[in-house]
Amino acid sequence: MSAPEISLTDSAAPRSLTPGTWAAIVVLATGALCMLLGPSMPWLVQYPGAWTIPATEWIGTGLGGFLELIKPVMRVFSATLGYPMDWANVFFSWLPWPVFIAAVTALGWFVGGWSLAILSLSGLGFVLISGYWVESMNTLSLVAVSVPLALALGGAIGLLANEVPRVKSAIQTVMDVMQTVPTFAYLTPLLLLFGFGPVVGLIASAIYAAPPMARNVMLGLERVESDIKEAAIMSGGTRAQQLFLIEIPSAKTQIMVGVNQCIMAALSMVIIAAVIGGFNDIGWEVLLTMRKAQFGPALLAGLVIVAFAIVIDRISGQMAQERQRYDLRVAVAIFGIGILVALVLYSSLPSPSEFALLTPTAQWLDEGLSTFTRENGLALDGFKNTVMFYGLLPIKIGLDGAVLPFTWGFQWTGAMSLWFLGAAAALGALVALSGRVTLGLMLLIFAGMLETGIAQLPWPFVLIGAGAIGWVAGGVRLARFAVLMLAAVLISGLWDRALLSLYLSGAAVLTCTVVGGGIGLACALSPMLWRVMRPVCDMLQTIPLFVFLIPVMMVFQIGEFSAFLAICMYAIVPMIRYTRQGLIDTPEELIEAAISSGATTWQTLVQVRAPYAAPTILLGLNQTILYAFAMLVIAALIGTTGLGQSIFLALGQADVGLGIAAGAAMAILALVADRLVQGFAAERRKALGL
Repeated sequence: MSAPEISLTDSAAPRSLTPGTWAAIVVLATGALCMLLGPSMPWLVQYPGAWTIPATEWIGTGLGGFLELIKPVMRVFSATLGYPMDWANVFFSWLPWPVFIAAVTALGWFVGGWSLAILSLSGLGFVLISGYWVESMNTLSLVAVSVPLALALGGAIGLLANEVPRVKSAIQTVMDVMQTVPTFAYLTPLLLLFGFGPVVGLIASAIYAAPPMARNVMLGLERVESDIKEAAIMSGGTRAQQLFLIEIPSAKTQIMVGVNQCIMAALSMVIIAAVIGGFNDIGWEVLLTMRKAQFGPALLAGLVIVAFAIVIDRISGQMAQERQRYDLRVAVAIFGIGILVALVLYSSLPSPSEFALLTPTAQWLDEGLSTFTRENGLALDGFKNTVMFYGLLPIKIGLDGAVLPFTWGFQWTGAMSLWFLGAAAALGALVALSGRVTLGLMLLIFAGMLETGIAQLPWPFVLIGAGAIGWVAGGVRLARFAVLMLAAVLISGLWDRALLSLYLSGAAVLTCTVVGGGIGLACALSPMLWRVMRPVCDMLQTIPLFVFLIPVMMVFQIGEFSAFLAICMYAIVPMIRYTRQGLIDTPEELIEAAISSGATTWQTLVQVRAPYAAPTILLGLNQTILYAFAMLVIAALIGTTGLGQSIFLALGQADVGLGIAAGAAMAILALVADRLVQGFAAERRKALGL
C-alpha cells in the first residue's frame, strides 16, 4: 500500500497518514524508548527469567504421564503394524530386480510414454549400480506401508471436514500445526510410545504425509461444481452414494495430486525416521556415512534417494493428470521381458550387490574432495568468513557486537552508532519528503535493527512490531493473534532461542527473496533461461531435506554457514517459481494498454506487471518462509543454534517436554509469519479486485 504525498504545511496532514505509516511510527517509537531506557531498565531488553513459566517441565510431566498411560496400547499397535512392514520387506527383498525394474518401467510407459519409461529405467538402473539396492528395497517397504496408512488417514480427515462443516476450521488449524511443527518435535513422544525401530519411522512418515492428502481431498470436494452436486441430489441417491459415486470421482484429479504429495512427503521422512529407526535402509546409510564424514558414499546414497524421489514423483504426477494412457500391450510386453529375464537367469541371476559399480566413484569423490578442501581451504574459509563476519554476524548480534578488530579490523564505538543512526535518519527524512513516509520510517527501523541485531532485539519491540504488521495486514484480529502467539513463546522461557532461530531463518529468507526473486524475474523475461532453470527447480523440490546437508558439509564442513546454505538451497525454489508465474500471468490487455500509452519495458514491468504479480509473489514468500523453518531443524545436525538445536537435543535425550515446547515455539514463529504474509497477499488481491 503506497503512502499518499504528505504536505508539511497542511495542518490536516496527520489525518492523511496511512495505517502503514502509523504502524511504523509506533514501532519506531517503541524501539527508540527501549534503546534509551534499556540501560536503566534492563528488563526492557532482556526478559526476566523470574517472569517465565516452567512450560517445558509442565509439558514433560503432563504429557509424560499420559504417554505412560497409553504406552501398552500403543506397543500393541506398533507390533500389529510390524507385520505388514515385515511382509512388505520380505516381498521386496524376494522380488528379482529385473522384475521390479520392468514393472516400474512398464508403469512409466503406460502413464507417460517413452520419456517416462526411459526415466524410470535410468533411475532404477542407477539405484542398481550404486550398490544400495537392498537398502533401497528396505526403504520401499517402509514407504509401501506408510503411504496407504497416510492416504487412509488423510482421506478420512478430508471427508470429515467436508461432511461436518462445523469441524472444518478446527481441522484446518490442526493441519497447519501438523505441517509447521518440526518433524523432530513429534518424533520424541513417538519414541517414548513405540521405542526404537522401523515402526516408529513408519508412524512418523504416516503422520507427516497425511495433511497433504487431507488438504487436497477437502479442496477437490470443494471445487466440485454445484450443477454436479444438484444432479446427484435430484437423482435420489443417498448421501453416501452422492459422495462416493459422484463427488469423489469428479474430484479425482485434485485427490490424485494429494496422493502425489503424500508419497513425496512420506519419502522425504525416510532419513529423518532413520535417526530413531536404526533400520538398514537408504536413510540409515546416508546418516551413517555422514556421521563418519564419508561424503562420497553419503552423496551417492543421497543421490539414490533423489533418483527414487524423481521416478516416484514423475509417475504419480502423471497419474494425477487426466491424460490419455499409452498402449497397455506395450506395458505388458515390458513387464513380460523382465519376468523372462528373471526366469532365464533364475539360477545364475547376479545378486544386486555385484552391481556396485559406483563404489569406486564414491571413494574417488571422497578422496578428491579431501584434496580439494585441503588445497583450497584458505579460499573456502575466506569466503565463509566473509559472509559470516560481514553478513550473518551483524544480522545476528548487530554492528555493535560484530564489528571488532578480529572481524572488521576496527572496534565499533558508541559514536559510530550515533553517526550510523543519524545517517539513517537523514536518508529516511529525504525519502519521507519525497512522499514515501512509510518507507522512510522503515529505513530507520531497519537501521536500528541492524545496529542491535535480531538475536538481541528488545522483546517489547518484537511484540509491538509483530502486532503493528498484523494490524496493517489484517486488522485487529490478526494483530491480536500475532502478539498473543509470540507472548506465549516469551513467557515459556524459549525467547532467546526463538530469536536465534528467527535470525537464521530470516537471513535465509532475505537471501532467497533477493536471489530467488531475481532469478524468477530473469526467467519471466527469458523463456530460454526458464527452460534451463525448470529442471533444476524440479530436482531441488524432489530432493529430501537431509540430502541438502551433504554437499554443503562436503565443502564447508560443520557450522552455521553450512546450515545457512542448506536452508537457502531448499527454500529458494518457491520464490523462483512464484515470482516468474506472477509476472507472466499479467493480463495481456493491461500490458497492451501500458505499451500503447508509451511505457517502456522497464516501466511496464515495474508499474504494471509487478503490482499485478504481488499476491502471487507474496504467496511464494509465504512458502519460502515455511520451507526455511522446515529446514531449520534438519540443519541443526550441522551447526545451528536456537530452537532447532533444542528439538534435536530433546530427541537424543527423550525429553518430551523440551521437544514439544521447542517444536511448538518454532511452529508459532512459522504460523505468525504465514498469517502475516497471507494478510498482505489478501490485501493486494482485494486492491486488484481479484
